[in-house]
Amino acid sequence: MSTLKVNSIRGTGASSDAISVNSSDGTCTVKATNNLSNRNLIINGAMQCAQYGQSSTTAGYGSLDRFQGVSGGGEEACTHSQHALTSSDTGPWAAGFRNSFHLQNGNQTGGAGSNDYAYIGYTIEAQDIATSGWDYNSASSYLTLSFWVKSSVAGQQYGYLYTADGTSQGFSFSVGNLSADTWSKVTVNIPGHANLTFDNDNGGGLYMYWGPHWGSDYTNSGNTLLTWAAYSSSNRTPDFPTTWWTTNDATFELTGVQLEVGDVATDFEHRSYGDELRRCQRYFYRHVLGSWNGNGKSSITDNASMYNATICFLTVPLPVTMRAEPTLGTSNSSNYYEAYINGASVTFDTWGLDGVSTKRCLTINATLPSVTAGASALVRTDNAAAFLDAIAEL
Repeated sequence: MSTLKVNSIRGTGASSDAISVNSSDGTCTVKATNNLSNRNLIINGAMQCAQYGQSSTTAGYGSLDRFQGVSGGGEEACTHSQHALTSSDTGPWAAGFRNSFHLQNGNQTGGAGSNDYAYIGYTIEAQDIATSGWDYNSASSYLTLSFWVKSSVAGQQYGYLYTADGTSQGFSFSVGNLSADTWSKVTVNIPGHANLTFDNDNGGGLYMYWGPHWGSDYTNSGNTLLTWAAYSSSNRTPDFPTTWWTTNDATFELTGVQLEVGDVATDFEHRSYGDELRRCQRYFYRHVLGSWNGNGKSSITDNASMYNATICFLTVPLPVTMRAEPTLGTSNSSNYYEAYINGASVTFDTWGLDGVSTKRCLTINATLPSVTAGASALVRTDNAAAFLDAIAEL
């Protein structure tokens, strides 16, 4: 038997080693494109989960989990939604993606103003970066960001990263000089830097933004791409063309978002819907929506009890430990909920958050018409638009 002794193995046309061998202990480092699970630091990067709903014009969260759609300054808000891909979506479809984050422009009749903007945002907990294995203070240690992107309007577009801990830092990158209605795969290498700080806590650590448009109040022609620098709100990226913003109903789509430690973009880590949903529920959990059962109302909420003749208490166990003690999201309109008590039913409008809620349990209360103190109650929605959410977003 013979032994092959080498320090590294590199492809004939490659610029770096595929395998690097430690000559002291015989271990090796491998750059593989399809290895290891749990390497993607992004949750819902395949845009599968949309607990909030399929579409929203509200800036922030409101459609897909973990991703925000934000616009402002113009005459009409952009719409962000979950978009179903088809076999005609060349590139992402073959790679296993069936949904995208879809941002659609409104009708900006006033043209492009200096303070107009539209972007997709994502935030990673600081502790998830701090404990990722990235030596973020070393310029020779990397994160690699990869994603698929498409715009209905041709032109150059940018994105940027922002850190909040310590002295805030910014890092801009090119999304590409995109061809209209054509999917592009983008890879960005992100080196460490001595000025980066990520606290080992559950606050926001790394903020990520992809933009079809930022006005000149937020950009600078002298911005240097792919370089960490002290963050400036007026120097986030190079200047944008205005074409996307001034095109009515222009669209911008994103899917297949992956962020991983190392300087190679590996194959996307596809996760099951159930796995991805539980990760999303750390930040947002929709307990009930009135339209879930198909007839517009009467989705079962839970069993509750009457504290006294008018106050009803309800405890909602949460499916996972949330990032922080959640706030309550709920509808507030006439007779949106119904309680069945002692052979009769009464309606009420909304819920309030009780002070003893935790990251594992949401305790809420409601005011009902006078009923029997101490009685148990079966509570249901009484309107298709009624909802009950636990929220711990970044």
